Amino acid sequence: MIFSSAFSKLKQGLSRSRTQFNNRISRLFTGSVPLTEDMLEQIEETLISADIGVELSMEIIEDLRKNFPLNQVVEMNSIVEFLKNDLKQRMEDDSTADVTMERPHVILVVGVNGTGKTTSIGKLANHYIQKGKKVLLVAGDTFRAAAIEQLAIWSDRSGAELTKKVAADPSSVVYDALQSAKQRGIDVVIIDTAGRLHTQKNLMIELDKIQRVVQKVIPGAPHETVLTIDATTGQNGLIQARQFSQVTPVDHLFLTKLDGTAKGGIAIAIHHNLDIPVKYIGIGEQIDDIQNFDAKSYVDALFEVREVE
Repeated sequence: MIFSSAFSKLKQGLSRSRTQFNNRISRLFTGSVPLTEDMLEQIEETLISADIGVELSMEIIEDLRKNFPLNQVVEMNSIVEFLKNDLKQRMEDDSTADVTMERPHVILVVGVNGTGKTTSIGKLANHYIQKGKKVLLVAGDTFRAAAIEQLAIWSDRSGAELTKKVAADPSSVVYDALQSAKQRGIDVVIIDTAGRLHTQKNLMIELDKIQRVVQKVIPGAPHETVLTIDATTGQNGLIQARQFSQVTPVDHLFLTKLDGTAKGGIAIAIHHNLDIPVKYIGIGEQIDDIQNFDAKSYVDALFEVREVE
């Protein structure tokens, strides 16, 4: 399911990535031309430059070589359509669509500072509010005043309620917020946490404590632990996601800032390499610039050559 403006908005968000891909591929084709080994190598370099990843790019080129014999006359659109279909076949449906939720449905959002974590929380809050849900944001990053202020801004924009306590123990803030949420019939609780690296032992201990508090107050929660990854960091984001997931449970990924990168293939690389599904993608700065990740639509938007009216 896609939240808003559907495919046209997805295309707009991926325009930088698509433009770079189109420009590089277009230079290889002038009408119908014979396919050469050099062209295959340049197509492979184009896929790698989009951050699809070296291994996957090599596999795709091998598939291309099997289906388009060298020196056979080909057209650009035929190659692009083959690339799109090849990727779609590789990318299984992750079944990350919204399901019937317990009340309150608790989402724990984790990630490194600068990945767009707070913005992503605001977008998630707005998404659920637009569906008629009562949402509570919890400022679990209690020692950084700027983090609380930023979350308060998104609370105002989205219409979500906010629980905050400056310089308090994050676990106690979360505990009080969840108790309140249960009493007041809150539908969705979204918990912000301090931006942390997997190598920061004290912060990871704090995160573990928050998770235990959540489970104590609401057995079975958090129902989602979402890790934000900045798409503009490319392959470093993939590495970060893999390493982070090794030290704390992660259910879904929120891939942010896709509109700010020409390396939109990172979503495909993450989807291909990790057991953690990409569930949410951020494709702009507005509060409704969020979509559920749908592999087939994403590939169509990323590799489209001719604009569809």
